[in-house]
Amino acid sequence: MSNNYKSFAHSEFTSSGLPDFESSRPSVFPSSGLPSNFFFPAEWHLHEATWLSWPHKEASWPGKLNTIYPYYAHFVKELAKSEIVRINVADEKMKLFALKQLQKQDVDLNKVEFYFNETNDAWCRDHGPAFLINPDAEKHKKIIIDWGYNAWGNKYPPYDLDDVIPTKIAEQFGLPVFHPGIIMEGGSVEFNGAGTILTSTACLLNENRNPHLNQQQIEAYLYHYYGAKQVLWVEDGIVGDDTDGHIDDTVRFVNEDTVLTVIEENKNDENYELLQNNLKQLKQMRLINGKQLNIIELPMPDAVIYEDQRLPASYANFYICNKSVIVPTYRCSKDDVALKIIQEHFKDRNVVGIDSTEIIWGLGSFHCLSQQEPAV
Repeated sequence: MSNNYKSFAHSEFTSSGLPDFESSRPSVFPSSGLPSNFFFPAEWHLHEATWLSWPHKEASWPGKLNTIYPYYAHFVKELAKSEIVRINVADEKMKLFALKQLQKQDVDLNKVEFYFNETNDAWCRDHGPAFLINPDAEKHKKIIIDWGYNAWGNKYPPYDLDDVIPTKIAEQFGLPVFHPGIIMEGGSVEFNGAGTILTSTACLLNENRNPHLNQQQIEAYLYHYYGAKQVLWVEDGIVGDDTDGHIDDTVRFVNEDTVLTVIEENKNDENYELLQNNLKQLKQMRLINGKQLNIIELPMPDAVIYEDQRLPASYANFYICNKSVIVPTYRCSKDDVALKIIQEHFKDRNVVGIDSTEIIWGLGSFHCLSQQEPAV
């Protein structure tokens, strides 16, 4: 998301590239050390905090980095109304700069914590920790999965600092950490909290991520390291998305059996056919209990173009926090329509639109910038 492997510490592999497992044993990955019954909860599960990585990379917002800070700080302000905001910064200088930007927006700084974890970039959804929980665990009820990270198929090196962020946070909080040993980004997977993951073939099966694994093998990792029971696949992402089709720009769960999916109404738009194809696939899906998905259509905003580049503007890149749903808006007549639709499906939260027209130049928005830490 810019304009311009870990070692297999907890897994053993055969020469075929498959995890070495024995079908008679209960765990798919007997050598992973991962305790049983941990799972990645849905985003609407109560949060302890939201993790962010302070934006600082000029190449991600060439010529516009300073323009994003008021909107980013507004995002932090809304988060801080209902939960702790934990922000990765490189050093004291960056922390002081961030504090000044937050103070300008009257952010409740009592709810903001800074951690000295240097990053390459700001996209915490993809490089941040994946928190799994088990409320019934005797000792640690929360653990961290540290997936490998290669900046969306080695598009924007270096990414070595981002790649180790989950393990650094685990060490700071004294949490167990597990390394699956494959590339996986948080924005590529969507959870209903009841065992189902939604993802896209365009991203997870892209040869620039894990070319040694096929679809079935990747699903095995998702089952084991996210505590999932089912993986549902759509085909593609939206035009302008440099992540190769992250699901958080197209389809989002709002409860266990309901999704919001973006639809392009203009048949001449580049996104029209690919989003219609995704819609067709969603209609054919069945959940674990056999139910069809309840599908709610969400409009796409008018095309956002900057310097002749189509940007991946989407209302689906919203972030669900404890008392709000924070939705990117784009100075578009469809903004109010999208906010109303989303509000209808979050009766217990206040839907808040924040202008993302400047932020989207970095090719991502509020969901891409954040990673939830569930309460347990």
